[in-house]
Amino acid sequence: MAQIQRTPLADQAADLLLGRIRAGEWQLGQKLPGETTLGPQLGVGRSTVREAIRQLAGRGVLATRQGAGVFVTALDAPEDWDAMLRRADIVSVIEARIAIESEAASLAAIRRTAADVRAIRRALEHRGSAVASIEEHVDADTAFHRAIIAAAHNPILLDLFDGLTPRLRQAMVEMLRIRASSGGADDHERHVRLGDTVIARDTDAARAESRGHLLELKGALA
Repeated sequence: MAQIQRTPLADQAADLLLGRIRAGEWQLGQKLPGETTLGPQLGVGRSTVREAIRQLAGRGVLATRQGAGVFVTALDAPEDWDAMLRRADIVSVIEARIAIESEAASLAAIRRTAADVRAIRRALEHRGSAVASIEEHVDADTAFHRAIIAAAHNPILLDLFDGLTPRLRQAMVEMLRIRASSGGADDHERHVRLGDTVIARDTDAARAESRGHLLELKGALA
């Protein structure tokens, strides 16, 4: 059994416990041994075991149930979202957008309110107006897509989109600088159609327009 060699002990203990979970020693939902068993296995005291468990609970891997013990709630610790996105290639980000936005567009066609319609139209008008820079165009485009997602009235979808935005913005600005073009009238017309399908409450067409546009974007970025 691996033993801890260096401080901080709680961090070391958490890493060892996580490694054993990843290796399949405990299954999802299974109860961990008690502190008196884990302590000698890890070479630390009970207080250090408790701190290691608290760390892994904070990362969503373990959960303490009062009077029952400590249970495995995930088989790995989720990576920091921002760090993951910084490493992700842009095609992966676009694929995530397809999953998020195509469903959001369909939901928006069902749930959109009069206020949502006004917001979508304003964002679309701004996107179609002359802008002074590539950055402004990308920001206007992002605001339009965000207005569609906001109309779905699902805060999780909106949070996911907002999390993708910084990585996407960087890639879009770089791409448009190379192309020296923002897609022109044809590209804007596609966005008009997307907005119209949501406003018309055409769920299937909204999903298809969103997916089709993003697939084209993926092809251009690949």
